[in-house]
Amino acid sequence: MLLTEQQQQKLDKVQLESSWKQGLQEFLVSSQMEQLREFLIVQKNNEKTVYPPNHLIFNALNTTPLSHVKVVILGQDPYHGPNQAHGLSFSVQKGIAIPPSLRNIFHELHSDLGITPPKHGDLSQWAEQGVLLLNSVLTVEAGQPTSHQNQGWEVFTDYIIDVLNEQCQHIVFILWGAYAQRKGRRIDRERHLVLTAAHPSPLAANRGGFFGCKAFSKTNHYLKQNGIEPINWQLDA
Repeated sequence: MLLTEQQQQKLDKVQLESSWKQGLQEFLVSSQMEQLREFLIVQKNNEKTVYPPNHLIFNALNTTPLSHVKVVILGQDPYHGPNQAHGLSFSVQKGIAIPPSLRNIFHELHSDLGITPPKHGDLSQWAEQGVLLLNSVLTVEAGQPTSHQNQGWEVFTDYIIDVLNEQCQHIVFILWGAYAQRKGRRIDRERHLVLTAAHPSPLAANRGGFFGCKAFSKTNHYLKQNGIEPINWQLDA
């Protein structure tokens, strides 16, 4: 895509890892992205507290470059409590209580691979190995779950999934719950592995379909089959 001078100036202002900036440039200079920016500016001007903080909104993309993505774990929107959200789906910063969904993920990880859960919920080490921890919506108002849905983030993250689907091969997409599974409908199952299960939230997981899904071992088996270094799912204590 050949950018105008004005579009290039817009792109230069985006604080985003270079391979993603290149892969997403068409959307980043679009009117839809401009509307998203304006929405967030209005939130700030109205003195709304928005999570995660600005410098962490693109944390998933900045931690896991496009060229390094091996796995995608798709979430819905960020945690809405103080200091929880840091731009990685299901993850919370160290020192913050582990949310119920993540506790269930750790329970399944232990059941699947025998890995002892850490005492924290920071999944950055997964992201650094190529696990894109992507939420469908990248911001939320404090104390107001789903408050930033239908503002344009879903279109942006659909675009991200399309780029991964079309430009990469042998990615494992882990889609927990109906919402994630609907979002992943366009993924080419011939090029990638799609693993589905119930959502790990207590209400859904306890009804069945999450525990025993073995997403972690299935992921590593597929990666090794395709000559790709598997993920070390063990997190530092």
